[in-house]
Amino acid sequence: MSITVKNLTKLYGAQKAVDDISFEVNEGEILGFLGPNGAGKSTTMKIATCYVPPTEGTVQVCGYDVVEKPIAVRKVIGYLPEHNPLYLDMYVHEYLGFIGSLHGLSGKSLRKRVEEMIGLCGLTIEQNKKIGALSKGYRQRVGLAQAMVHDPKVFILDEPTTGLDPNQILEIRKLIKNISQEKTVIFSTHIMQEVQALCDRVIIINSGKIVADSPVDQLKEDQEDFDILSAEFSDSIDQTKLEAIEGVIEVAEEKTGKYIIKVASGKDIRGEIFKFATENEKTLLGLSQEERSLESIFHKLTKK
Repeated sequence: MSITVKNLTKLYGAQKAVDDISFEVNEGEILGFLGPNGAGKSTTMKIATCYVPPTEGTVQVCGYDVVEKPIAVRKVIGYLPEHNPLYLDMYVHEYLGFIGSLHGLSGKSLRKRVEEMIGLCGLTIEQNKKIGALSKGYRQRVGLAQAMVHDPKVFILDEPTTGLDPNQILEIRKLIKNISQEKTVIFSTHIMQEVQALCDRVIIINSGKIVADSPVDQLKEDQEDFDILSAEFSDSIDQTKLEAIEGVIEVAEEKTGKYIIKVASGKDIRGEIFKFATENEKTLLGLSQEERSLESIFHKLTKK
């Protein structure tokens, strides 16, 4: 396992930021770490990267305990915090060289690695600029480059696309996907599209406790016990007749002639709806099944 968390608890005074959580992350896995603000995501990441100690429990990264072997842990982790701390007066290539030297790189090996990171992160045309002169998107690229410069086995990225425009978000997603090959990646986000685009698995944490841990597709299957159909007729219908169809849980009129039908999971009632339309001399203009939304699942699991 790349990361093993066992019975982790973190207290800040009387406040329990992380409450007895346990999980493992396999080598090569991309894990989305989700939760509302204050749920305990950043605290867990800070413990895993040796920035704050746990109150109880253990965290191991590549077999190294974060309390007993913090230097060894830092060598195998690349970390991009939520608030990307950069030396704004340093030039891009200068900063990456400085970070590489802190990790023990020097000479030709250091220069080669910095060049590789500048190319991989799309910083070639910006490498001779001071970091303070860069846009938010390019600063995030520099943050990712510093997290990768020592070729770590594990990446921990806390809200890596915060504040970026849509084009920048797509570029950073692509970059994360590229660097994740043969690496383990944990990243937190509030953007569900990122989870679907990048993650193999998702953990949702709420009020310091894990409320879901499964592959993305499986999460949708596990958390919803009904399907949603959208049916549109040429004009209004008798809802009670739709509700009488076996498997229908609820029918709601969205607008004149259009109905949202909640159906027991796995129950296919399309044939019955066509039959209903024919028998009642109604024209069925459209019938579709709505995809389960990660946003709705997230809300369901994290609402107070």
